[in-house]
Amino acid sequence: MPQLESSAKRLKQSKKRATHNKTIKDGLDYLFHQFKKALEDKDKSKAKEWSLKLTKAIDKAAQKKILKKNTAARKKSKTMKKLNSLK
Repeated sequence: MPQLESSAKRLKQSKKRATHNKTIKDGLDYLFHQFKKALEDKDKSKAKEWSLKLTKAIDKAAQKKILKKNTAARKKSKTMKKLNSLK
């Protein structure tokens, strides 16, 4: 337990930020899961739709520094490779 008021405040802030970041990361996981499901069904139009949503969410997360820039680029690249492999 923190002894100082400022330490208690910092702990409270970090917990709040961690839960916020977790909800955003869980949303990314959901989008990626839906994208993978569309790929398994070989539905190119749905997969493209989900990839656009996923790319937009990844960009937002990187902009808010929830994901690192290179991690976001890697995830987007992986998504596009999978989408382009679907014919």
